[in-house]
Amino acid sequence: MDENIRNTIESLLSKEYYCESVALSEKGTVFTVNPETNKLFVKILAYRNCVIVCTSRSVRVKIEKLLQNRSRDEIFELPYVYGQTIHYVPDVNREYSGHIKSGYTSDCVWGNDILSLIGISGFENSLSFDKTGKTPTKAICIAKYNDKIVGIAGAATTSTDGVWEVGVDVVIGHRNVGLASYLVSVLTKELLAQGIVPFYSASVTNIGSQMVASRCGYIPFWIDTFGTIFDKRYVYDKSILNFNE
Repeated sequence: MDENIRNTIESLLSKEYYCESVALSEKGTVFTVNPETNKLFVKILAYRNCVIVCTSRSVRVKIEKLLQNRSRDEIFELPYVYGQTIHYVPDVNREYSGHIKSGYTSDCVWGNDILSLIGISGFENSLSFDKTGKTPTKAICIAKYNDKIVGIAGAATTSTDGVWEVGVDVVIGHRNVGLASYLVSVLTKELLAQGIVPFYSASVTNIGSQMVASRCGYIPFWIDTFGTIFDKRYVYDKSILNFNE
């Protein structure tokens, strides 16, 4: 593992889980508090030999008591968390050997030039704009077919300087021809050349996305959950907490 990538990602995780970097090198379970929310908040991280359980202050004691002496797998079965995601970092010693299929063209776009694509839709994992026309995406690699954009790999900034998250979308009808792997690979090389540390995320249920990461030389580095069941991403009603009543 490249030492710079490891240190940079650990800095990101320390911020997201409100812990010291040294905690990421410990064994066992570490409990931390997110001081920035009053809502019920539980977010779990598995990294190397440790598990970080970050909660809102209001449930810290209850969650810690509930998870005492639990194994990593048992902790991730906690009913108040959901949405497990695998996060990957590039293995700088591996190179993608694929190429873009005949008939397609590709190009990379950086910075403000991306704003020329305001209004584009169908690429929520790689490029999206808010109502004011702003986007956290700072670099993209696009694939075109007959001058129409059919695939985008995008890299968005995070809370840690120099760490960007990579996502990819390919429209139906142009999948399974290697576009996703090609675009992610080209964008990753561009980011690394600029001194930016990229990481790639895939749901544990999305085998296709995990295969893209593997083909591009990415390796799994940590797994975490979404932060709370009380947000718009949760598909069930709050009444699930009263399921056993």
